Amino acid sequence: MLKLKSILEPICSSNINEEKHLLPNSSKETMLDPFGASVVADYERLYKEFGIEPFKPLLSKVPNPSFYMRRGIVFGHRDFERILNAMHKHEEFAVLSGIKPTGEFHLGHLMTAKEIIYFQQQGAQTFYCVADIEGYEDNKIPFEKSERIAVDNVADMLALGLDPERSYIYRQSKEIRVKDLAIIFGRAVTLATMKAIYGERHIGLYLSALIQAGDILLPELEEFGGPKPTIIPVGVDQDPHIRLTRDLAQKFHRKYKFIPPSSTYHKLMKGLDGSPKMSKRQMNYFTLHDSPETITQRISNAFTGGRATIKEQRELGGIPEICPVYEMCLFHFVEDDDDIIKIYHDCKTGKLLCGEHKKQTIETVLKFVKEHRRKKKKFIDKAREVLQLE
Repeated sequence: MLKLKSILEPICSSNINEEKHLLPNSSKETMLDPFGASVVADYERLYKEFGIEPFKPLLSKVPNPSFYMRRGIVFGHRDFERILNAMHKHEEFAVLSGIKPTGEFHLGHLMTAKEIIYFQQQGAQTFYCVADIEGYEDNKIPFEKSERIAVDNVADMLALGLDPERSYIYRQSKEIRVKDLAIIFGRAVTLATMKAIYGERHIGLYLSALIQAGDILLPELEEFGGPKPTIIPVGVDQDPHIRLTRDLAQKFHRKYKFIPPSSTYHKLMKGLDGSPKMSKRQMNYFTLHDSPETITQRISNAFTGGRATIKEQRELGGIPEICPVYEMCLFHFVEDDDDIIKIYHDCKTGKLLCGEHKKQTIETVLKFVKEHRRKKKKFIDKAREVLQLE
């Protein structure tokens, strides 16, 4: 009988070795840019170059590990031991993450959403930020438009299971405490430091980064119970924000008693065309708002780890490690570990062909999307209420 560990380790491996060259647009470069296109060719390098700690040694200590933790999708962390300690001792801790309101929920948003909800279910005081200032500075989204998008995004979160009664949900532009912190933090950061972290940017993006530091440290203000361990679950492309905020927490410890925030990092999903990341420009993804026809077309046309012919696939097996359709199932749509192991094994042995697997995946995704939309409709009014738009 195949074991989860023996199968998922190669699936979630940082390096695909001989198969990696088969990926379209494959790159050996690793670049973390929270305001642009991030590429991670080798997750092992992140441990050495950025000081991120591997998550795997902590997995056995997590009381109720999440889906993403079990499968190695959450691969790294900073100071997660603080959160573990709070969980084991049933002490107060917080979780904060958010969304830039630029459009409908896609699979990257879905991943972060599930992580926030997981920590809320483990007892975390929950904060969810609509990053409309970042949306304006980075994507030129007018605040009037981002307000409408925010209602839709928050309704998605509530439909996925976020408990609004146990959450503080807010827009950056309306949260004066976050903006005040950004102004205060500005005294401790030089332009040279911001350039070193983020590269050459316009001042608005540097301001946005300071506001995000305010977001991350908001749960530690006295109004919310004072300093406490706070976990920030994000994609690894957001690590520059975490590094900046941890530095600021130390600089302002004497005044605010801030505890440097902890973080977990999940791997970035490939685009459906096999490129390193989903992109609106390349249209290599779908949203939870897309029509069944669009979703079907996108998955049907997706790159796979299949061989050139059916005969070759039967003889040599497929390469699920480079297949975005398989990755979609691994990250989101096949919750039972035994089922994902079977899909992996059947692909590797040539029993499962790409067309058949795409058909199965389309059925699963459309079923999920239909149910999600049904739930979401019920939460539109609640989303407006929590955003104080009534």
